[in-house]
Amino acid sequence: MASPITLSIISSMATRQVLAELIEQFHQTSPIRVRLESVGGVDAAKRVQAGEAFDIVILAANAIDKLIAEGRIAAGSRRDLVHSGVSVAVRAGAPRPDIDSEEAVKQAVRQARSLSYSTGPSGVHLVKLFEQWGIADEIKDRIVQAPPGVPVGSLVAKGEVELGFQQLSELILLQGIDVLGPLPPAIQIVTTFSAGLCATSTQADAVRELLDFMASPAAAPAKQRNGLEAA
Repeated sequence: MASPITLSIISSMATRQVLAELIEQFHQTSPIRVRLESVGGVDAAKRVQAGEAFDIVILAANAIDKLIAEGRIAAGSRRDLVHSGVSVAVRAGAPRPDIDSEEAVKQAVRQARSLSYSTGPSGVHLVKLFEQWGIADEIKDRIVQAPPGVPVGSLVAKGEVELGFQQLSELILLQGIDVLGPLPPAIQIVTTFSAGLCATSTQADAVRELLDFMASPAAAPAKQRNGLEAA
């Protein structure tokens, strides 16, 4: 009797919770086993670039495209799975600044004693936004950069940071914080997270079966529960 196929996935932290839930669902109907490792997106990409063997890589779409261009992910294998927006959090019970408009968010940032964002795509966009607002120099000494793989919300919960910005999927299940809500539409940062077949994988059919499930309507409720939209 052949041993069951096992697929290995590396992903960024933003999709860790929803992937764990989807894998559990998949295991209920498929003999294919799935092993998931979630780390900071920057670190995940570096490990794939260094040639570490995985079957599936799930990262921000632009990171997947870069790995395809470098030959680390099979051309034509990208599958968009979810869209993720950025929300704002404070420590549980702390004053809740207004974030209903771009100007309100700008004032909240200027008034915060400390603030944090991730090393992922949302953090890159926020840096550009603060530069666009002309406040980058004013706030630079108050920024606490969350290390790769460390949730911004955990720094907020411990009181190390007053105002935290991160993907809703990374804030939604954390204890000790209050999520104020999403960034207003004018400045919202939406990241698409996509999957790709590692060029070194020998399990293309099994990968396709798993990704078909993850992109199917059956996966939508889990995505919604975790603060994500189906792509």
